[in-house]
Amino acid sequence: MFSIYHYNLLHRNTFGVEAWADRFVEYANEEELVMFVKTECKGQPLLHIGCGSNLLFCSDVSGTVLHSGIRDIEQLPCDDAEMVRLRVGGGVIWDELVSFCVKNGWYGLENLSLIPGEVGAAAVQNIGAYGSEVGDRIEQVGLINLQSGDSLTVPGDTCQYAYRYSRFKGEWRGQYAVTRVTLRLSRTFEPDLSYGALADALQQRGIGNPTAQQLRQIVIELRQSKLPAPEVLGNAGSFFMNPVISRETFEELQTRYPRMPHFSVPGGEKIPAAWLIEQAGWKGRTLKNAGVYDKQALVLVNRGGATGKDIVELSEAVRADVKRLFGIQIEPEVNFI
Repeated sequence: MFSIYHYNLLHRNTFGVEAWADRFVEYANEEELVMFVKTECKGQPLLHIGCGSNLLFCSDVSGTVLHSGIRDIEQLPCDDAEMVRLRVGGGVIWDELVSFCVKNGWYGLENLSLIPGEVGAAAVQNIGAYGSEVGDRIEQVGLINLQSGDSLTVPGDTCQYAYRYSRFKGEWRGQYAVTRVTLRLSRTFEPDLSYGALADALQQRGIGNPTAQQLRQIVIELRQSKLPAPEVLGNAGSFFMNPVISRETFEELQTRYPRMPHFSVPGGEKIPAAWLIEQAGWKGRTLKNAGVYDKQALVLVNRGGATGKDIVELSEAVRADVKRLFGIQIEPEVNFI
């Protein structure tokens, strides 16, 4: 177990903001985490993080920040010859897992290529992109209770996965560390081209029947064209969730904004938050040392020296203008710490 007191979290978050933790602990296995919870933490506050790619440190962190060093991938027995079951350590880098699966002929994660973060955080956040969500592939989640140190395994369908949501972000928030995630993948590649931009990109390249590697590469190129590399310009990817509004509200707005993009979903119409932000005039603008990325309005960036509070102030200004212009409340996808 690696442990250090008064730890600088600057390189533990992709926004690149400075914050200090009273203590940082990385455990190598479940046994080390259980021992720590039962003998050392003594009721102190615990915060479990992955790569810090979906959080914003708004202040220093009291207590201990935990990080998983469980990075093994195990193939489990499967009663279906067409499927494969993988139990993956929570500390495995997500995109390394996707690459590993494609190379081994295990399919279903291709549309989630290049999403930053680790496997444990992916299960908490229910990461999604280009028409796919990881929750659809999660069979089980291994957990450690951060109060008692007890181990348990829960079925994926009890995690209540929905758009950028799971119970780990709701009623279970802060209660567990995700140690391992069991995924159910296919041995037969069936490309998911339901997302229009993805299908268009393949068509432009003259690829009618893509391989898994070709689809993965296209997804990577699309993401790189829209998102800055965190080591160049600090960010956490998409900062806001796409709001869902009622059909009646959409029809009223459509009379004023005939070109408003939308996608029909259960419960109403999903409106791209990036479009709303751009219409509100924020794309490319800067407030203090934080800004809205000029290539993708959904992304807030650290232009150099921004604090967490600077980025929060920018996000609140963006939200207020979208609310004033459209009457729509957009919510952050990023977790404020």
